[in-house]
Amino acid sequence: MPQIKCTDLSLGYGSQEILTGLSFEVNAGDYLCIVGENGSGKTTLMKTLLGLNKPLSGSIEFSDGVTSRKIGYLPQQTDVQRDFPASVQEIVLSGCLGRDGFRPFYSKADKALAAQNMERMNITKLKKRCYRELSGGQQQRVLLARALCATEKILLLDEPVAGLDPKVTADMYELIDSLNKDGVTIIMISHDVDKAVQYASHILHIGSELFFGTRDEYIAKEGAHHD
Repeated sequence: MPQIKCTDLSLGYGSQEILTGLSFEVNAGDYLCIVGENGSGKTTLMKTLLGLNKPLSGSIEFSDGVTSRKIGYLPQQTDVQRDFPASVQEIVLSGCLGRDGFRPFYSKADKALAAQNMERMNITKLKKRCYRELSGGQQQRVLLARALCATEKILLLDEPVAGLDPKVTADMYELIDSLNKDGVTIIMISHDVDKAVQYASHILHIGSELFFGTRDEYIAKEGAHHD
């Protein structure tokens, strides 16, 4: 049984359809890259998986104890968010808030989980630093640690390397790949098709044409287009 199964989804706002006839599934341990033209509905799809938007029609089924609340999310950052005046530790800990409904304080288990995920992202030494003082790459590691506090099962990443320099981008891809190898299911929006094809197990292309399949099927299809 897939962790997420989407059947004949139509997405949009109000009565305006952006995307229609979308069907795909994500199994535990998959690494799915969502690619497509700007404005094709990639972020709308992600918000729908998170329960922030409702599909216009079609169905989304979750299994394996997964709900939209149990998905870790790394959104694209706005300038205001990059300037957030909290410590690294506070931001990572805030990922625990959605786990069991609202609680006014953090438990020992929450603090242990935050410490473990800061270690995993190699940011323990930054824990007392103010988030707004960090580099772009460090901020993305903090947000990944926060997302991991929300879930151990599925991470949704919206353009996680946007605006990062080439070396930091390469490090970020390696980090995400290592999480996937540790058993975390990855669903990532990417504008970099070459990198998507390098790391992903499956590709979902949305926009003028829809494609869902394995990386090898996608490469074969794109190769046929260029012959």
